[in-house]
Amino acid sequence: MTKKPSKLPNLEESLAEISQLVEKMEHGEQNLEQSLTHFERGIVLVKHCQKILEDAEQKVQILTQQNTTHTLQPYGEEDDNADSDEHED
Repeated sequence: MTKKPSKLPNLEESLAEISQLVEKMEHGEQNLEQSLTHFERGIVLVKHCQKILEDAEQKVQILTQQNTTHTLQPYGEEDDNADSDEHED
């Protein structure tokens, strides 16, 4: 069995490597052992990407829950109201 690297690449690098592995496997110029090794590496990378995305989603949920008192307004709407308030006086 192949040894796993101690550190996995970031999301973008992982996705690029997955694409390369898929391309190699689609060309079918590898023996069975090489294909299985690439498939195994692809599975590790996909799980790693899923974990990164889950962590990011969790951070977004935490940030949105912490800011429930603030509501987002479309860009420019706040400036329009401020201008109209100044002109009414």
